[in-house]
Amino acid sequence: MLIDPAPCDLNQYASRHTQPLPPTSSPMPLILIPSLLPLHRYTKMKTATNIYIFNLALADSLYLATLPFQGTDVFLGFWPFGNALCKAVVSIDYYNMFTSIFTLTVMSMDRYVAVCHPVKALDMRTPHKAKVVNICVWVLASAFGVPAMVMGNVEEEHDAVECLMVLPEPRSYWDPVFGTCIFLFSFLIPVAIISICYSLMVKRLRSVRILSGSKEKDRNLRRITRMVLVVVATFVVCWTPIQIMVLAQFLGFNLSSFFTVVLWHFCIALGYVNSSLNPVLYAFLDENFKRCFREFCQPSPFRLDTQQSGRMRSIAREVAAAYRKLSGFNGPREQEDVG
Repeated sequence: MLIDPAPCDLNQYASRHTQPLPPTSSPMPLILIPSLLPLHRYTKMKTATNIYIFNLALADSLYLATLPFQGTDVFLGFWPFGNALCKAVVSIDYYNMFTSIFTLTVMSMDRYVAVCHPVKALDMRTPHKAKVVNICVWVLASAFGVPAMVMGNVEEEHDAVECLMVLPEPRSYWDPVFGTCIFLFSFLIPVAIISICYSLMVKRLRSVRILSGSKEKDRNLRRITRMVLVVVATFVVCWTPIQIMVLAQFLGFNLSSFFTVVLWHFCIALGYVNSSLNPVLYAFLDENFKRCFREFCQPSPFRLDTQQSGRMRSIAREVAAAYRKLSGFNGPREQEDVG
């Protein structure tokens, strides 16, 4: 399923690669994993929106784990890792694609509820319900991830062992059916839902000057809505070209020119660059995320001293209580906190 470094015929190339393929190097290791840490550590970051963002980052991190195997395949020119890892890599590719777009769709619906139905949002937008929704997203993504795992196989093609997804026969039927389903469920339908949600939100934001009764809350609401919109727009821009190319491939269009081969590789790279852009977007657009990330990376000495002195006072109280209990001391308690 990996990129042939110099394919001369896109149809020959596409026959070996039945899904969008990732580039073999990415800055994700440097920016993605650190971005997960504030979401996990700080309670104030555990909001519904940030739980969805964590799901996006989790999908990207899972995909990140496959890059060494795919890079080795490209370097060697064949797949050396066997059938089990082949199935895992193909499946993770589809899980990443579908969990990403499903999560972005849920985030847009979540923003719609927060902006247009603020009273209902108090009950609907809880961290617990967001976690349940994330589980449902992975279950839905399994409708494509599990079949991809079943159909992923190691086969010998063009005198080399290749990891690819083999659709059942007749290919003349299953290629367009599979390609159309991928296009509809991983792109067209989610983008339509997202567009409707944001159209209604824009209408609401323009017609009402104060949404929640507080200017500060409204500022935060508009800021978070803007962040989600930018993340969604970036996804659409990055994934539209490769979605169109893959649909054309499955529908049997002749895409054999040198220019088309170059365009194919560019579209693949653009699609997966999106995974690297997400943490950068959060860092630039979410003030709360930036603040917590700074605290995580550079904790202030005052905060550390406060935490340390608090722990010392707690230990001193426990020791004093144990001493009084052992000695049977029942007199008046001395002051425990001394500075």
